[in-house]
Amino acid sequence: VGADERDYEIPDPRDPDIVYGSGLGGRLSRWNARNGEVQNISPWPVSSYAERPTSVKYRYTWITPIAVSSVAPYPLYQGAQVLFRSFDQGATWKTISPDVAPRDPARSGCEADQDPAGARACGYGVIFSIGLSPRSNDEIWLGTDDGRVHLTRDGGGQWQDVTPPDLPAWAKVSTLDVSPLDPGTAYIAVDDHRADDFRPMAWRTHDYGKTWTAITTGLPAGHFVSALRADTVKRGLLYAGTDQGVWVSFDDGGQWQSLQRNLPNAIATDLLVHGDDLIVATQGRSIWVLDQLAPLRQLDAAVLAKPVHLFQPGTVIRVRGNQNKDTPLPREEPSGRNPADGAVFDYWLARDTRGPVTLSILDASGALLRRFSSDDDTRSVPSERYFEERWLGTPAKLSNKSGAHRFVWNLRSARPVTGNYDFSIAAIDGEQTALLPHGMLVAPGTYHAVLTANGKEYRSDFNVVADPRLPLDGQALTAAMAMSKAVTEAMERQFMTSGEVQSVRTELKALADKLIHNAALADASGTMSARMAVLDQGSGEQATLNLSFIGSQLSSLQTDLEGSDRAPTQPQRDVYADYSSRLERAQAAWTVIKAEDLPRLNAALKSAGLTVVKLPTRAEIPVTDAGAFREMP
Repeated sequence: VGADERDYEIPDPRDPDIVYGSGLGGRLSRWNARNGEVQNISPWPVSSYAERPTSVKYRYTWITPIAVSSVAPYPLYQGAQVLFRSFDQGATWKTISPDVAPRDPARSGCEADQDPAGARACGYGVIFSIGLSPRSNDEIWLGTDDGRVHLTRDGGGQWQDVTPPDLPAWAKVSTLDVSPLDPGTAYIAVDDHRADDFRPMAWRTHDYGKTWTAITTGLPAGHFVSALRADTVKRGLLYAGTDQGVWVSFDDGGQWQSLQRNLPNAIATDLLVHGDDLIVATQGRSIWVLDQLAPLRQLDAAVLAKPVHLFQPGTVIRVRGNQNKDTPLPREEPSGRNPADGAVFDYWLARDTRGPVTLSILDASGALLRRFSSDDDTRSVPSERYFEERWLGTPAKLSNKSGAHRFVWNLRSARPVTGNYDFSIAAIDGEQTALLPHGMLVAPGTYHAVLTANGKEYRSDFNVVADPRLPLDGQALTAAMAMSKAVTEAMERQFMTSGEVQSVRTELKALADKLIHNAALADASGTMSARMAVLDQGSGEQATLNLSFIGSQLSSLQTDLEGSDRAPTQPQRDVYADYSSRLERAQAAWTVIKAEDLPRLNAALKSAGLTVVKLPTRAEIPVTDAGAFREMP
């Protein structure tokens, strides 16, 4: 996006297609995503890279700090040994601070190599971090790489040195975060590992830097702090990045505990609380996101004292998963992971439950949409698999074990029943491959979650909202859902009818060796088998009443409907009319066979002293495998 590999990339609050990126030697670029244009908008477009601090007009470290205010008119800032500000996206700039690490006038010989004390006296220090208030553009905090903190509360008119008294010289103030909830509160992370001091160092102030409190209890000894950010919703909830991962504090830094989970063991160079998510930048191990901070924000002593707790879900954005029809990326191809596309439910169990844990999803009227259980059989519905088993992934399942748990509902209604499931080619290595059809996405609206554990119910409401990037046509969505309902009802009838036919066909084949010496039985069996042929023999369009073919076309139509919120096309309506008509005729033919041929066959079986043919119940009809497969080499 136009900038260097190690520096800041910040989108403009007014236009996310405009991204500001900093780079070596004070470079600042303005990148336009619409056309890929990159403009150098540095306050002084002369690189100081690899130059001595005494030989350049403006000096920088390896990192060029920038910041963009979230308060109108959204000024842009860049730090050198002074702070620059622009109100017009970098077209013009103004210097609004004095030199934050000025040279001692009595110091000479600064052109020569210096020890740390001499470098500070020579004014080698620069701004390393910029902390902006989310309330006012007048409040700006600056942290330097030589161990100082400065504050202005009038937009740069007057500055104060508010450095904590025990902050070591040349310890780098790596981040400076201004509380979004409490005026006067700020947090600094300090990194002094350049001086072989790997102690964790972090401070907080509640009085604009007049006094500071060290907040490192619980952070691992011998591991420096590279970033510290305050939560934007819950007061006192803090996140710290160290050289070995991420930590969390629930009491304003009084005590820290690990938040590492599956994060790689790497330096967390910066953190960002974005909406309901925590974003972690690492040193060489990619960008990671902890989705849905609701459990951390709602966690307190009262929750931990409960035997069971269902956390309040956040607002759910109705987005579609991957529908790519191209060959999936191979496992060797580096790729990120998308967040869960659905509603995230977090719950806490103080101890293992006595029985299964269940989660029911109800619509606004209270009607049951889905029900999940820790006892669910999560094995894949039988379907022809043409790929390695590892691509099946691990299906989500509720847990009834003690601890904190997360379950994701994909916002799909119940999976339609069919004998013609198929795996989507839109697969991601290491994740569960979608089995189609898998149900329509529910409409935006209010829903209810009911968690049941140890015989007690725990309820929480949540909202599903439309994808803000796309207009949603309510009438079109209603039409799509109405047609899907008709198609899935037809699929159910096809499944039941086909299941009965297949069951009877299996029993007829089992009678083959008993027909040799019984003419009446052979005649009844042969007649029924011949009349059934139209329902289960042949293939393609020529097999007009073949139930399997009818089912495959209805299943394919339902899969197409699930991929869009648009009103069904006329060809889709025509296909449904054609195949639903075929199904009705096939059902009618089967009804006649059951009324005429099956009683005749069973009479012959009774006369022969054999067991009669029974039709299966709905529960007895299996979802059969659509085809054989073997492991890929």
